Amino acid sequence: MTCPLCEAVGEEVLWQDDFCRVIYVTDTPDYPGFCRVTLNQHVKEMTDLAPVERSRLMMMVMKVEQAVRDVMQPDKINLASLGNVVPHLHWHVIPRFVNDRHFPNPIWGEAKRENTISANPSLQETLKQALVSLL
Repeated sequence: MTCPLCEAVGEEVLWQDDFCRVIYVTDTPDYPGFCRVTLNQHVKEMTDLAPVERSRLMMMVMKVEQAVRDVMQPDKINLASLGNVVPHLHWHVIPRFVNDRHFPNPIWGEAKRENTISANPSLQETLKQALVSLL
């Protein structure tokens, strides 16, 4: 079975190095600013990494969270590492607003209202610049 995160086809990459990459998630239009931090090697769990690698990955998740907060000023940030569907280590960084479609539910839960959030056309580039300035 092939891994869609190993193949990395059609991703909107905000930043990358040899260890991980930061993706702007485009398949959730109700959640502009949604990013994913993906490990470049196929690893299933955080404890499969050496402690220094765990710290490096989490530092990148925190940098992405900070960039999203700086740019979007969300009411909350959701961090999630599920991997039930794709068992390849990755973290979701999701800006949340009290008027977003699912709040206070997780974005994968039951919707509470119609979508009221829209993305600024330059958001992706602005996030990229904010992230680069933190690195």
